[in-house]
Amino acid sequence: MKFISFLNRGTPSYGTVSDNKVLDLGCGYGSGYSTLRAWIAAGLDKPKQESKPKFDSLALDDITLLPPIIDPQKIICVGLNYKAHAVEGGFKIPDFPTVFMRTTSTLVAHLCPLQRPRRSTDFDYEGELAVIIGKPGRHIRVSDALDHVFGYTCFNDGSVRDIQFQHSLIAGKNFPGTGAMGPWIVTSDEIPDPSKLILTTKVNGYEVQHKGIDDMIFSVAQIISYISSWTQLEAGDVIATGTPEGVGFARKPPLWLKLGDTVDVEISGIGRLTNPVGVEP
Repeated sequence: MKFISFLNRGTPSYGTVSDNKVLDLGCGYGSGYSTLRAWIAAGLDKPKQESKPKFDSLALDDITLLPPIIDPQKIICVGLNYKAHAVEGGFKIPDFPTVFMRTTSTLVAHLCPLQRPRRSTDFDYEGELAVIIGKPGRHIRVSDALDHVFGYTCFNDGSVRDIQFQHSLIAGKNFPGTGAMGPWIVTSDEIPDPSKLILTTKVNGYEVQHKGIDDMIFSVAQIISYISSWTQLEAGDVIATGTPEGVGFARKPPLWLKLGDTVDVEISGIGRLTNPVGVEP
């Protein structure tokens, strides 16, 4: 099942997608569950089929997509989680997951322009698999970790490289509108083993990244277990699991994103996240 957050005539809501039709759950549940995160936290992992509450049916083309989770408590990103990516950047292979945080303002939705900052031209892409937590937990065992997953989505961990390398990782990853997530969440029952997924990133139709998720240094389950060892994971939390080799800064010459480019992050079994590149106004 696919879940989205969206705007319908300027009003935010959330629902499911099937055959280009949207079942508007937000209009049925109302203020009791105002966002998809609140709905997930309430344990409503499948739409109700009874006559009440009443859900509107909308055409997918008539709504504007938002990032699938618009109000996560946490966006936790894993760096250097593919060996070849660490090698191409000249970094040591980590002994445990290397993590950092992004703010909600850094992410845009499917088809929305990424915003290259005015102060830098070193704007890079990073195609990633993102995990959406469904069941809260702390000190989660690896063997139980996938039971805490609500679903999976595509993620572009856009990076401002000169700021990242000269100032700090956090600064380089947190310019407004430099990353993206979407177009939807595919629930975990449809993806029982995320390691079987394939990730592909394209810039202007040219393939720049292509890798199986099974090539990650730390699996999805290991990442969830590790993060839960130092913080409480909550429903709706987003975990971006790292990018494979092929990023722009490691190419010779570097491949920086510029105004008018288009970036596609596609993951088998999930879909394609597409974003044109704009410039910070």
